[in-house]
Amino acid sequence: MAITAKDVQALRQLTGVGMMDAKHALEANNGDMEAATQWLRVQGLASAAKRSGRVAGEGAVAVVRDGRAAAIVELRCETDFVAKSDEFVALVDEMAARVAADGEATMEEFRDRLEKLLTTLKENIAVGRVVRLVAGEDEVVETYLHAQAGRGVNAVAVVVRGATEEVAHEIAVHIAFAKPQYLTRAEVPAGEVDAERATVEEISRNEGKPQAALPKIIEGRLNGWFKERVLLEQAYVKDEKQTIEQFLHGAAVSAFAQVVVGG
Repeated sequence: MAITAKDVQALRQLTGVGMMDAKHALEANNGDMEAATQWLRVQGLASAAKRSGRVAGEGAVAVVRDGRAAAIVELRCETDFVAKSDEFVALVDEMAARVAADGEATMEEFRDRLEKLLTTLKENIAVGRVVRLVAGEDEVVETYLHAQAGRGVNAVAVVVRGATEEVAHEIAVHIAFAKPQYLTRAEVPAGEVDAERATVEEISRNEGKPQAALPKIIEGRLNGWFKERVLLEQAYVKDEKQTIEQFLHGAAVSAFAQVVVGG
């Protein structure tokens, strides 16, 4: 019997389990909803799912470079006690290594181990963000991980074209601390820009700025807002006299990813 997305969603609503668990249960029971529900109870997943409503605000991140690819994986949990445990950290490290080597689809291989961890640690444990970047022939990929109390809490991967690995690593370190949201100004959603423009215009008017000066004042404040969010326009953390674009000296950032625990 073919299992549809609607079937999976219905079972998830009944039991509170994750998508992969619901799909697996239906496949194991030929699409029978009642049998799949019972199967989940027997496996201990339905009861474990009761914990899924609890906030998983802690966790760990890992970043691994494998040849021309780099991957970041986030594993979430409820307490820093679990997040710092050897078993938890080792698992997220292994996940990142597998994703870097073979792609995001390999996360399915960890389903059983996640279920076991969920049962033994008795916390809401879930996979968070999973990102994989691959460098082209004329590009380099670099990573940076900020660790705290034995677990990664701030992971960065970046692909740079026309630069050395050392330059790419410096960009990764900058991203870790400056936390840009976008690579270029063009990537910022128009709705966000319009909302900020309206805000700074209202602020400027409330300050009693001259009408003739408003356009220039608004553009200046908007430019400052972009510089906080756009990587290429940010001041380089090690030399704020130059922007990241200037630091690159003609090289170009093709892509970047950052995952911060709790972010």
